[in-house]
Amino acid sequence: MGWFLEHAWLIPATPGAAFAVIILFGKRMPRGGSEVGLASMLAALVLSAGTAYQWIARVNDSHEEVPAALSRWEWFRIGDLKVSIGSHIDGLAAVMLLLVAFISTLVQLYSMEYVRGDRRYTHFFAAITLFSAGMLTMVLAPNMVQLLLGWEIMGLCSFLLIGHWWEERANSEAALKAFWTVRVGDMGLLVGIAMLLAIFHTLEIGAINEAAAAGEFDNKNLLMWAAVALFIACIGKSGQFPLHTWLPDAMAGPTPVSSLLHSSTMVVAGVFLVARLYPVFHVGLDMNIAGQRFNLIAVIGGITVLIAAGLAFVQNDIKKVLAYSTVSQLGYMMMGLGVGAWTAAVFHIFTHAFFKCCLFLCAGSVSHTASHHSFDMKKDMGGLRKKMPVTFAAWMAATAALCGLPFVSGFFSKDEIIDSAKNNDYKVFYIVGIVGAFMTTAYMTRATYLTFFGKARGGAAHFVHDENARDSSWQITVPLVILGSLALVSGYLNAPIFKWHWFETWTESSIGLPLGEGIFAAPHPPEFSWVSTAPGLALVAAGFGVSLLLCRAVFGEGTSGLRGLTERNVVLRAGHKFLVNKYYLDALYERVVVRGIAHPISRAAYWTNQNILDGIVNAVGQGGRRTGDLVYKYIDQGLVDGAVNGSGTTASGAGGALQPVQSGKVNMYGALLFGAAAVGGLVLVLVNS
Repeated sequence: MGWFLEHAWLIPATPGAAFAVIILFGKRMPRGGSEVGLASMLAALVLSAGTAYQWIARVNDSHEEVPAALSRWEWFRIGDLKVSIGSHIDGLAAVMLLLVAFISTLVQLYSMEYVRGDRRYTHFFAAITLFSAGMLTMVLAPNMVQLLLGWEIMGLCSFLLIGHWWEERANSEAALKAFWTVRVGDMGLLVGIAMLLAIFHTLEIGAINEAAAAGEFDNKNLLMWAAVALFIACIGKSGQFPLHTWLPDAMAGPTPVSSLLHSSTMVVAGVFLVARLYPVFHVGLDMNIAGQRFNLIAVIGGITVLIAAGLAFVQNDIKKVLAYSTVSQLGYMMMGLGVGAWTAAVFHIFTHAFFKCCLFLCAGSVSHTASHHSFDMKKDMGGLRKKMPVTFAAWMAATAALCGLPFVSGFFSKDEIIDSAKNNDYKVFYIVGIVGAFMTTAYMTRATYLTFFGKARGGAAHFVHDENARDSSWQITVPLVILGSLALVSGYLNAPIFKWHWFETWTESSIGLPLGEGIFAAPHPPEFSWVSTAPGLALVAAGFGVSLLLCRAVFGEGTSGLRGLTERNVVLRAGHKFLVNKYYLDALYERVVVRGIAHPISRAAYWTNQNILDGIVNAVGQGGRRTGDLVYKYIDQGLVDGAVNGSGTTASGAGGALQPVQSGKVNMYGALLFGAAAVGGLVLVLVNS
């Protein structure tokens, strides 16, 4: 099987062990433990590269479908249920392992400079190392229990990292919001796992997928509800509508956290779970509503694409623009899985990781070096392209990939999703895809203009006019160059226009389905056609042109009647307010869920506590006190003390009676001795006679 495939368990174990070392000894180390974190991720990267290489060689040498490489050891047993721990390596796992380890390594290198001097420097590297270990554990999981373990490790670490600067109330609230919102989804994961166990009598992922694909189960309705429960977990973890509200607030953490969180780890975990259990979703969510087939995954993904892109238009914080962009792109991935574009969706996970990580790190570079740690594009940025050429070039490369310009990575992955929707007769989602492409280009043009073009403002103005100002240090710019380059070229691993299908070849055995069946038909990408691609590219060009004209008119140095239009026009003002308030979903959750449901529940719990639980506790206390009074009065005072006092009185009386004997006169003692001897002699005589 190959050494790397057999020992793939070392990939998450290495950063996991590094976490323990950093926690125990990090503060005594020269670099606060960051060197251990970086070394562990480099080791995980080498192991992941070896694993991916051996998997690819295995696929290339075979003319048949290649089974997963499994290494398992018994973890624990409950009755007849045996739960193992180990590794499940197939194309999907090999790609994700390499991706997570690579991105994590670059982010750790970047972080050594970005968070230098932070009061919790060691804590940061411990948490971010464990965060990566959690994702790697989940990717490797051969069963649902290990998957749950990795899933929850990431949830815990995200709470710690988002709330890293917890002294500010907003950061603590953002961490709690992320934690509790994701917990809502996690309940679905727990319920779904329990249902899968009830249906298939196993928790092994491979066995579950095989049984689902072969129809080896008794209760289709139960499988449907299991798939729904699992999908709720995916919605929460991957920030899909309606549980997307936590993801933009997660920007409260340090920028490297945002980069890692949004590119290759926690937020893609939900999409990964759908891809990993694709047969379960394929069969379970093949639903019929009112005589019509209903594709829940595609619907949720499509809605998320549009609503998140709309919110990106009204953000002034550059990280929040990128956060809503992430939500929208995750919607594309989910929609792709829904319309049957499994390979394209997984490939979009791959390409998206490079350009989104690059964009976040570029934003951090600008904030760290030029805008005095501000992320406000309107107040503290602008005109930075000449002073920060490396950051600007990396940003433009990643933006081109995100917008899906021809011949860069996003073009090959996102365009395949859109084309698959059209070819699989999902016309509505095809329209959603190309409209989303228009919106993506428009809001990224706005962000680019406000950050790198126009007049420098606020902190950026001081930086631009400083003759000694330079781009960020090498620890920041080297990751940007690497990621920007990969954002341009990574798409060629699966480029239908050139008949290159390497990525598809390496990963197709992970699908686990007979092709061309059900609502998730044709997981393979369609043949490339410029005719089918043309409408999307036209809208991309339109998005760039319209947005650039508006940016020059509204944010340029000249005067324009478009300035302040959203304040003067009633309709535009209402629309702008609607977007600024995030469709009022946060307010809805606050008033309906928190105040309408949680508050009454908390009040009911308080009433129960005061009137029932406290009543029981108080009654027990009163009973105990009265029992104590009775014991004290009748047993302690009456019986015990009476016996003690009686013994003392008796002893005292006896002593008083004997007191005359103790007179101190020798003649009296002699008389008593003589009398006692006489009595003793008399007794002996009587006994002997």
